[in-house]
Amino acid sequence: MQELVLLFDASIFRRPDFARVWSLASAKLTYLQIGYITQLMVIEVLSPTVAPNQSPSHILPHVFPNIHKLCLSVDYISNTMINIISNALIHLTHLELRDQPIIEPGIAFDLTDEGLQLINQHGRLKHLSLIRSQEFNPTFFRRVTDQGILFMADCCTNMESICLAGFCQVTDTGFKTLLHACTNLYKLNIFNGTRMTDLVFHDMHATSLSLTLVSLRCCNLLTNSAVLQLALNMDLNVLDFRDSRKIGDKALHAISKLPKLRTLLLDGTDVTDLGLSYLQKGTQSSLHKLSIRGCKRLTCKCVSSIFNSGSNRGLRELDLSNLPNLTNGGVLFLAKNRIPLVDLRMRQCPLIGDTSVMALASMTMADGDRWHGSSLRSLDLYNCGGISKLAFQWLKKPYFPGLRWLGVAASMNHELVDSLALNRPFLNLMTRGEELRTDKWDNLDDIYMHDYEEVDELEQWIFQEDENMTDDDLDDADVNDDDDDDYADGYGDVEAEYE
Repeated sequence: MQELVLLFDASIFRRPDFARVWSLASAKLTYLQIGYITQLMVIEVLSPTVAPNQSPSHILPHVFPNIHKLCLSVDYISNTMINIISNALIHLTHLELRDQPIIEPGIAFDLTDEGLQLINQHGRLKHLSLIRSQEFNPTFFRRVTDQGILFMADCCTNMESICLAGFCQVTDTGFKTLLHACTNLYKLNIFNGTRMTDLVFHDMHATSLSLTLVSLRCCNLLTNSAVLQLALNMDLNVLDFRDSRKIGDKALHAISKLPKLRTLLLDGTDVTDLGLSYLQKGTQSSLHKLSIRGCKRLTCKCVSSIFNSGSNRGLRELDLSNLPNLTNGGVLFLAKNRIPLVDLRMRQCPLIGDTSVMALASMTMADGDRWHGSSLRSLDLYNCGGISKLAFQWLKKPYFPGLRWLGVAASMNHELVDSLALNRPFLNLMTRGEELRTDKWDNLDDIYMHDYEEVDELEQWIFQEDENMTDDDLDDADVNDDDDDDYADGYGDVEAEYE
């Protein structure tokens, strides 16, 4: 066994027993991920130990002698734990640590400048992620300053990807040092860079970096000027500026010239319909995923701004959630133009209603295609203002035959949701506001559908014998036939309104 992923809370085990178990771990293990573990348990497992009935000088070999990648979620990231990990795991190339402090940690349990100096003691580290989560409390790495980043940069010059979240005391000096010292860097992820400004990127042309992924989330001092400099990296394929509120249309004008861009995340930024229209140019053949969730300046015309004149036909994932001005007319545009989306998210849109569901259910993807809504695999309608009983009838078979994930609110529609679950047993229903889990890295979609990949749900309906149909199935078909008249009226009304 070379990989081991434990998603449970390891802290429920008694600490002495836990350390003893790991002494039996396979020496071939190269990748270890643990869902949650205390930093004291990590220290005990990795600390040198004396063999039973032996002299103190007889130290047992380290556990995990061949670990290359370590991913841990802990209570606190501390200097002691960093030192133990960096010293004990001599082959480590990937280190991902995330902590979730309930209260602000004391200095003995926190990461400081000295702790960053202890990273990469064996010089093999290429991928580093240090994240202080704010899930329970708005805490930061308050004891790490630019000096600590300078220490880390000196011993991490071969770094290829860096993710830092919660470093509120680090300024332009520290971040800029990383960019200039790590000449092999191609992935940069900064979250809550509260003191990062455009100056970090103003001389990007002076570096030899060839960045492919840049994520600058909740960096509210950044403006369009930073994006103009980042866009000099023509190999960029992922850009994430979520909740960086000063990023706007000028940034999109520069981004539109990136020929390889596949993922663009703009949630909560200052972009407008005009800015989105710039994406019809350079990115139209490459863009695969676009998220504009919560961009308050967007109107219903944002959809046509993205897809007008046949542009961005390669787009497969679109997030339009939390847009107060998005109406059924925008969804009608998607249906009329047969946009082949596989992932559409419109949660928390108060003006989206039954007509949007009917339009998506009735769209066909090609001339002569008699199956409806055939491209969507995930659809998020959670807490949309106009969803009623009528929409649930159009979410049943034979509509949306490829749908695997659906987000709806169950608070007022428990019976309808239960009926839909019985009607579509292969559908993952998310009814409490959870995000749809369709990310490849989660692997949940593949696991859930493993037994059904050979025969699609639609194929099962096609091959089902008429005599096996139940009375309930026939009743559903009758309801759908009755709803066709209602849909025709609503569809026509929205089409007239939109035009």
